[in-house]
Amino acid sequence: MEGRRPTKENIGQATAPRTQSRTSASSGLLGVREAASRDKRARFTALLHHVTTKLLRGSFYALKRDAAPGVDGVTWQEYETDLDEKLVDLHRRIHQGTYRAQPSKRAYIPKADGRQRPLGIAALEDKIVQQAVVTVLNQIYEEDFLGFSYGFRPGRSQHDALDALWVGLMRKQVNWILDADVRGFFDNLSHQWLVKFVEHRVADRRILRLIRKWLKAGVSEEGEWSKTEVGTPQGSVASPLLANIYLHYVFDLWARHWRKHHATGDVIVVRYADDAVVGFEHRADAERFLHEWKARLQKFGLELHPDKTRLIEFGRHASENRKQSGEGKPEVFNFLGFTHICGKTRKTGRFIVRRKTIQKRLSAKLSELKAELRRRWHQPVAEVGKWLRSVVQGYFNYHAVPGNMDSLNSFRAQVIWRWHRALRRRSQRDRRTWERSWSLVDRWIPSAKILHPHPNLRFDAKYPR
Repeated sequence: MEGRRPTKENIGQATAPRTQSRTSASSGLLGVREAASRDKRARFTALLHHVTTKLLRGSFYALKRDAAPGVDGVTWQEYETDLDEKLVDLHRRIHQGTYRAQPSKRAYIPKADGRQRPLGIAALEDKIVQQAVVTVLNQIYEEDFLGFSYGFRPGRSQHDALDALWVGLMRKQVNWILDADVRGFFDNLSHQWLVKFVEHRVADRRILRLIRKWLKAGVSEEGEWSKTEVGTPQGSVASPLLANIYLHYVFDLWARHWRKHHATGDVIVVRYADDAVVGFEHRADAERFLHEWKARLQKFGLELHPDKTRLIEFGRHASENRKQSGEGKPEVFNFLGFTHICGKTRKTGRFIVRRKTIQKRLSAKLSELKAELRRRWHQPVAEVGKWLRSVVQGYFNYHAVPGNMDSLNSFRAQVIWRWHRALRRRSQRDRRTWERSWSLVDRWIPSAKILHPHPNLRFDAKYPR
C-alpha cells in the first residue's frame, strides 16, 4: 500500500536534518509517512518512483564535499560538472534496472585503543542512490523505531542519548548497569536476516534489489576484490539505517517485550548503534536479561564482546553497599565518549551521575594533535592558530557538558603546552617566552566553558510530558 495525502499529524513528527528536509518535503513522501504511522503492519509495494531526479539532486548536495573518493576515483566537485545530465542518466539506469553498485574501497582509521577500524568508501553514484533510498525508507522506519534507539537517526544526536541515559539513572530505581557492545556488528550482520527484516515493511522488489546489490557489491582493497557474504561496510550512507533496522528486530522489540513481561523492577534502555546501556533495579533481572540476550543474539549470528560487556553495581546505593562490603568505590562505565561516575552534590550530598571525558579519548586526541602540529611545523603562525582554534572549539562543542570542566581545562592546557613547544622548536635560535606565546593563546585558543545545558532540562524540553 502507499499513502498520498499529507495530514496535520505530520506537523508533530520529529523533524529531519536540513540536508534531508530539502529532499523529503514532497507530498508523496509525507503520504508514505502518514501511511506507515496509520498501519504498523502495512507493506509498501511502490516506493522506487519516489526516487526522482529532484531527490537525487538533493541527495547529491547532502553528501560531504571533501569526502574521499571510492573505487571510481570521482570526487564531489568532479561529479558536479554537468550534474543535470549525469543525474538524468543515473535516474534512467535506476528505473530500468541497469544501475550497478560498485565495490566499496577499503580504508582504515585508528581507534582510541590503537587498533584499526575498517571503513568502506562507496563510489559517488552509489552514495547518491543510497542517500535517496534512505530518505524514502526513513519515512517508514522513523514511525517504527522505538524511543530508546538514538544512533544515526534524524533529529537524534549522541547528546540526546546521553541526556536520556542521565535522566533514566537519576529518575528510575537503577542499581545495576549492563554496559554491552556487540562484537564486530557491522562485519557479522546477516544479509539473509536483514532482507527478511526489511521485507516486513517493504514489498517493492526494486528497492529490495537495490539493497541486495549494495550488500553483495564486495570490497576492493589495494586493487583486489573480495566477496562479502556477511556484514555491511561502515562508512556507507545506507549502513546506519540498515543497522538500525537489523537491531530494531533483533534487540529493540525484544528488549521492550522483556521489560514489559519479565522484569520485576525498573529497567532503562539506551542504544546508540551497536552500543547499548541497560539499567536494572534488581541484579536478578540483570543477570537473566544478559543470559537471554546472549542467546537471542546467537540466533542472528551475533555475540556480545566479552571484554566490553560488564555488569556493574551503579546507582544511588552503590557507594554505601560497596563500602559495607569492603569493595571500594563503585565501578564506572563509558558511553559515547564519557565516563559515567557515581557522585554526590556538594551542597546536599545527594546522589548524582557525574560525566567526564574518557581519558583514553582525551589522550588519543592529544596524540593526534601533536602529530598534526609536527606536520604543520613551518606553516605561518596565524594559519596554525586558526586550525587549532577550530580543533579546540570542535572538542568543546561535544565535550563541554556540565561537570566536565576539569577535562576541558586539561585539554586546553595540553594544547597550549604542545603549541608552545612546537613554536620553540621551529628554530634553534628561537627563545620564545611564555609571554609571547600567551599573546597567541589569547588570540587563537578558545577559553573552556560549559556549552550544553543540564541533561534533564534539555530532555524535558524535547520530550515534554
